[in-house]
Amino acid sequence: MHEIRFFNTLGRRLEPFRPLEEGLVRMYTCGPTVYDHAHIGNLRAFVFEDLLRRSLRFLGYRVVQVMNLTDVDDKTIRGALERGVSLDEYTRTYIDSFFADLDALHVERAEHYPRATEHIPDMIDMIATLVDRGYAYQRDGSVFFRIAADEDYGRLSGIDLEQVKSSARVASDEYDKDDVRDFALWKAKKDGEPSWDSPWGPGRPGWHIECSAMSRRYLGPSFDIHCGGVDNIFPHHENEIAQSESANGVPFVHTWLHAEHLIVDGQKMSKSLGNQYTLKQLLERGLEPRAIRYVYLATHYRQKLNFTFSAVEAAAGALRRIDEMRFRLASAVEGEAPSPAVAAAIARLEDDFTRNLADDLNAAGALGAVFVFVKEINKAIEGGAIGAGDRKRIEDALARVDQPLGVLDAGAWQEGDGDGGGLDDAEIERLLAERQAARARRDFARADAIRDRLQGAGIVVEDTPQGPRWRRS
Repeated sequence: MHEIRFFNTLGRRLEPFRPLEEGLVRMYTCGPTVYDHAHIGNLRAFVFEDLLRRSLRFLGYRVVQVMNLTDVDDKTIRGALERGVSLDEYTRTYIDSFFADLDALHVERAEHYPRATEHIPDMIDMIATLVDRGYAYQRDGSVFFRIAADEDYGRLSGIDLEQVKSSARVASDEYDKDDVRDFALWKAKKDGEPSWDSPWGPGRPGWHIECSAMSRRYLGPSFDIHCGGVDNIFPHHENEIAQSESANGVPFVHTWLHAEHLIVDGQKMSKSLGNQYTLKQLLERGLEPRAIRYVYLATHYRQKLNFTFSAVEAAAGALRRIDEMRFRLASAVEGEAPSPAVAAAIARLEDDFTRNLADDLNAAGALGAVFVFVKEINKAIEGGAIGAGDRKRIEDALARVDQPLGVLDAGAWQEGDGDGGGLDDAEIERLLAERQAARARRDFARADAIRDRLQGAGIVVEDTPQGPRWRRS
């Protein structure tokens, strides 16, 4: 069995991973603030966390995952007020949108999706403990964490407290505080804002306490892995550590994993540049969700991902090579005995694939092992070297390595009931004839568009010297 190594942000080093409880991994993954539709940068972190979850299960662990839904903060409150609806009504739209995006990208569901508004008592309880222990203080109905009381503050981010200045989510609260660096645990009620009763008066929780309280509720005071984007390291995750360990008196998280930013065409995403896309916008442009997931996987989570439309096209082409091999395999004639070459190729695939995944989730290396395997199987098919039972063994091997990837099986990505997207045989033949005519006049863009339409409808096409062959996936 391959040893798992992760790059732990706490300490900035690769280290062996060993869960607190043998065979079980408990992890908390920062979810969305549901004030708008998620953009493709947000989704990069969620697909990374899905790869982590799937990989841990592939490597033999049970996983309990918690992903929070931040449905009360400055942005959600402002949005609800501007629209003139309740906070619950406002956020419900974006929660539904979030889950639709996860489903479109084949992200597995976590065990728990706690909403902040449903766990206010847990937050009040933790804040009260911090006040009792001298780590927090009250001012005019608000409660603040006293950073100076935590001698270890800053060890995750390496932040120099002397250099900390007021920023949007650290110290911009318009309250009287002992220290500009102290952050809000509870915010006194303001006119027009939703509020809850507390020992300090009506108000609402601060952003950071939400995750600390909900992770303790579902995972306990100490757990194995905490994930998020690199923008969460400071102040959010730093503050989580401070308030959790001060309240609970035990180490908070063993391993911290953070995904790097996504940029678009080499530039930071922004609405002003017009390059901040939602998944829905990409799908409306005709991009395949399967290819988008592949793009997310193909760049290591600790590297910036440069998202381009050409990268998605290249991903779709790479996936077609796998589909075409499986199509050829389905019609290959098996020999009388299993092929030693095929058995060796399967063994190499599974060893190389697992070794790469266990090495800090090197999905790019794992995908590389898959394409080496595809090349070897194509060679075996062309050489008539597929033996008895090899077809099933090859498909089983691909199914195993697809457990963490979730992109190799084209049939799993087809919409509807698998009937070819409503295309009957005559329409498929007509489209194939149109594609052949487009290729003959060298209109390859039109030919590729027709092929993509057929593939999206669950039709697998193979070009042969005798002309195209097709089958329903």
